Amino acid sequence: MLNTRDNSATAQIKAAPPGAKMLDVWHEDVRYIVAQPLPWEKLSGRRVLVTGAGGFLGGYLVRTLLGLHALGKVRQPVEVVAMVRDAARARARFADITAQTASHLQLSEWNLNQIAVPDLDPCDYILHAASQASPRFYGSDPVGTLMPNAVGTAALLEMLRGNPSAQGMLFVSSSEVYGSVAGEQMLAETGYGVVDPTAVRSCYAESKRIGEAMCAAWHHQHGIPAYIARPFHTYGPGLQADDGRVFADFVFNVLRGENIVMNSDGSARRAFCYVSDAILGLFTVLLQGAPAQPYNVANPAAELSVMELAELLAGLYPLKNLRVERRAPANQSGYLLSSFNRLVPDVSRLEALGWRAHTTPDAGFRRMIEAYQI
Repeated sequence: MLNTRDNSATAQIKAAPPGAKMLDVWHEDVRYIVAQPLPWEKLSGRRVLVTGAGGFLGGYLVRTLLGLHALGKVRQPVEVVAMVRDAARARARFADITAQTASHLQLSEWNLNQIAVPDLDPCDYILHAASQASPRFYGSDPVGTLMPNAVGTAALLEMLRGNPSAQGMLFVSSSEVYGSVAGEQMLAETGYGVVDPTAVRSCYAESKRIGEAMCAAWHHQHGIPAYIARPFHTYGPGLQADDGRVFADFVFNVLRGENIVMNSDGSARRAFCYVSDAILGLFTVLLQGAPAQPYNVANPAAELSVMELAELLAGLYPLKNLRVERRAPANQSGYLLSSFNRLVPDVSRLEALGWRAHTTPDAGFRRMIEAYQI
């Protein structure tokens, strides 16, 4: 479901640099993440490459790593290499980083669509979060969607293989790897459905599958500790107004004071996970998980239908007097719909490592919306 309207208010939200409220929420989220009892000291003094650092999840990973020393969780600062496609945009995104912390942040401009190993000094860890996650890209740029998850993953594993001090790589995969699963059951890490490799929308799912297979192969053959996390529907401050996914569209409807637009019957059910819970899940997999074993990262307790989500968001701010509008499907501009009706995971494997999701949808979406307030 894609909201194709791009009015002046949307453009202002999209173009504006992070405001004071956004930065406050990011900093509070980082404090929450690093306060959790993980073996953070494993990262002390390490050089860590974060791909997709200019994006939603990548930005949180960078800020968490930089916050570890300032918040007393590691004895030595983490040296972060932030790999981005647009260095100027990334500098604006991280403009609030203090001079002291900035000395431990290096921006590296690189496109993982290239069939080449990045020319970087050795890194101890790699957190691979570079990916076009929104379905609005699957139809318009299937090659650019596929390449970072496939050849990009191979390049990064080879980069790590060349470093004798390598500690491991985290591959941020996706719930899309499950394919078309029959029934409405919760998805465990061992249950898979069909993915048609010739369907254009499969560029994302198949590339995530091959990325996972590469992690398992490099671990088996070369001993590279490669960890696999499968986030589901993750939301929070930092998503763009043109993201195209239904939860982002609805949030920006609220921010613009518009009625929430439904282009479907709203019956599809999803598990919505606030970003700080998801980022904590990613670090749990990296620091406590088993290599080459996938872990679902999601909040099944926050399962909602799309209609229930729309009604929740419309009701968060009664004074706005918003309502839910049904409309015939619009021109989707390359957005290719999922075949899932219910996409809710079993997270018992991750919970066995001590992780729990704590943020409810009403609290998480309110926090996201308020982060965009000027």
